[in-house]
Amino acid sequence: MEKNTLYYGDNLDILRRYISDDSVDLVYLDPPFKSEATYNVLFEERNGTQAAAQIKAFEDTWRWDRAAAAAFQETLQYGGKVAHAMVAFKTFLGASDMLAYLSMMAPRLVELRRVLKLTGSIYLHCDPTASHYLKMLMDAIFGPDSFRNEIIWKRTSGHSDASRYGSVHDTILFYVRSGQATWHQLYQPYEQAYIEQYYRYRDPDGRRFMSGDLGTSGLQGGGYEYEWKGIKRVWRCPKETMRQYDADGRIFYTRTGFPRLKRYLDEGKGLPMQDVWANIEALRSWHKERLGFPTQKPEGLLERIIESSSRDGEIVLDPFCGCGTAVAVAQKLNRRWIGIDITYLAINLIKHRLGNAFGDQAQYEVVGEPVSLPDARRLAEEDPYQFQWWALGLVGARPVEGKKGADKGIDGRLYFHDEGIKGKTKQVIFSVKAGRTGVSHLRDLRGVIEREDAAVGVLITMQEPTKAMRTEAAEGGFYQSPPGTKHPRLQILTVAELLEGKQVDMPPWHDLRTFKKAPKARRSGTESPELPFGG
Repeated sequence: MEKNTLYYGDNLDILRRYISDDSVDLVYLDPPFKSEATYNVLFEERNGTQAAAQIKAFEDTWRWDRAAAAAFQETLQYGGKVAHAMVAFKTFLGASDMLAYLSMMAPRLVELRRVLKLTGSIYLHCDPTASHYLKMLMDAIFGPDSFRNEIIWKRTSGHSDASRYGSVHDTILFYVRSGQATWHQLYQPYEQAYIEQYYRYRDPDGRRFMSGDLGTSGLQGGGYEYEWKGIKRVWRCPKETMRQYDADGRIFYTRTGFPRLKRYLDEGKGLPMQDVWANIEALRSWHKERLGFPTQKPEGLLERIIESSSRDGEIVLDPFCGCGTAVAVAQKLNRRWIGIDITYLAINLIKHRLGNAFGDQAQYEVVGEPVSLPDARRLAEEDPYQFQWWALGLVGARPVEGKKGADKGIDGRLYFHDEGIKGKTKQVIFSVKAGRTGVSHLRDLRGVIEREDAAVGVLITMQEPTKAMRTEAAEGGFYQSPPGTKHPRLQILTVAELLEGKQVDMPPWHDLRTFKKAPKARRSGTESPELPFGG
């Protein structure tokens, strides 16, 4: 793979069609899972007849339906330990939503093992509801010997849960493809209590140190016998080295005159990274890097993983990339990357994030987007929601949020300022139609513009507008911006025009506020200390 690539589509299909064997150096995945659902519901028996069409791709949940049953049967065809594990899960769990989750995950994990290099690693981010099942599944696919760590990420300091201990952590399962896996040891700062206990001595200038043994107690392989300042014994270092230590002021003498080596706190790397990560805070509403994506993970978490298990220029793959944290961190750390997501909402958000953080430095291609009118028609027929999100992404708008029907007549919004940053925030309202359109749709949009006090309303349509529609739009009048430019209040954009690059007619001095801006990227070091505002 020469280019960084963002794929739209089902990651199982993308992996099988596009990603070669032994081509990826590091996989991080944070698959969607409705962990806040009632625990017992996840294990409730299902009859398997629920229509898969009722389950939208962007819902953070799994259901035992025909698609899950088919995935289960497909996994059995792999044979071996994977099939045995799935049969055991069904015996224990029955035809439940939890089994559906495992049935959907199993073939994807098999494909991820296939694409990993022998030097590669995989980190599976999950929660305690499913982590033990996923670990058994990973053992079956990668082998128990490939397990390295169950990492506990303490994502919050406190949580109130009725009738149980507060749930404050996620689980990250760390496996390798083989014993040749890339590994870079990272270090974490010492805790203050450790410093106070062990680095309790200070030089006259205040420099803290602990005293290390210069004798051979506990040392294997012998030492050097000689007399040092009246004390004859076997020492850890030659006499010449002891003289140099003494000349450099690096020997600490106890009350009895016994020499010990000064080990300075500011020269230490810190504590080798442990498997409990309590110094990376989950994102909060006030954190600068928060983009409003509900499952967004802090960049500090991905920095630690990517720096530990990959090298510059190697390929990082995230098959459930969401808002693109793994992609953005891989870009920042000079890795190549592959991102896959099944919603255009995520794809559009990642594009904006990369543009804001890296500008033209982020070079990549997008695979799976419509590039022609027939492609767009096909998407509209297969998935109207995805068509709507894709079309809105072409004009930089964001889909409406909230419950269905809450914003009647509004499919997307684009916010802007044309009176300076501190001026009034204004908006463009979008209505997207994949089917037949007529004058009534423009009249409805005009009513929405008036109701919302919007500057401009845009109808995005697959069909060419009729003469009557163009007349209706022309009668909508103009929005006059404070700088003195005039723009039609009621506009029509066809999908064909969008594919050719045409955009909304709006003030040229606008400051877009549709997507929350990702902060400019800064190259971090090899250590991941506690972040000042999350990541």
